[in-house]
Amino acid sequence: MQASAQPAYVLHSRAYRESSALVDLLTPQGRLRAVLRGARGKAGTLARPFVPLEVELRGRGELKNVARLEAAGVPNLLSGAALFSGIYLNELLIRLLPVEDPHPALFEHYALTLQALAVNPPLEPLLRAFEWRLLDELGYGFALDHDLSGLPITPVGLYRLQPDAGLEPVSQLQPGLFQGADLLAMAQADWSSPGALAAAKRLMRQALAPHLGGRPLVSRELFMNLKEPARD
Repeated sequence: MQASAQPAYVLHSRAYRESSALVDLLTPQGRLRAVLRGARGKAGTLARPFVPLEVELRGRGELKNVARLEAAGVPNLLSGAALFSGIYLNELLIRLLPVEDPHPALFEHYALTLQALAVNPPLEPLLRAFEWRLLDELGYGFALDHDLSGLPITPVGLYRLQPDAGLEPVSQLQPGLFQGADLLAMAQADWSSPGALAAAKRLMRQALAPHLGGRPLVSRELFMNLKEPARD
């Protein structure tokens, strides 16, 4: 199969045989897996997360070979909470995005999110926006301004999420509900609304959980450990 150049980011890399690496790549053509030979040389120094790359791949099967790998821009230097956020995005993509399922718009959104993370902005809005975009691209999205019956969300209403269906109005208070005002703020990306960001985090966790299965996200656990105060 003829190699063709395309932009890419490394989501994950691990040693393979004596001097090669197995890499998970995000490209406009989707998540691709490839063998990078000579990973201890120059190519190996480039094959790390958050670096914009240009890659040429060969092979017809699911596991391809890297024919060429070059830097295609300035690396996104992430540190602290931004670094763990980037690792979280990568893990989401590896866990949820099928191999060889093209999502060019998601690739562009990922690239812009990394650029934003590199300048240390408020993290939560960026993470919620990416989670929402990922769900929508995979066909799991739902309306935030209408319930699952098509009726408008009311600011004073209470709602619960029915995964893969949408928001269902409820009349009695119970755990895990969402206030209509917070949902409407999310729909407008109005993070100045009190409680909207916290509600968005809960909503995205509920929406992602059925697709992640029972395995916890390693990056989430690492991030929680980062935030815990040091103990004597």
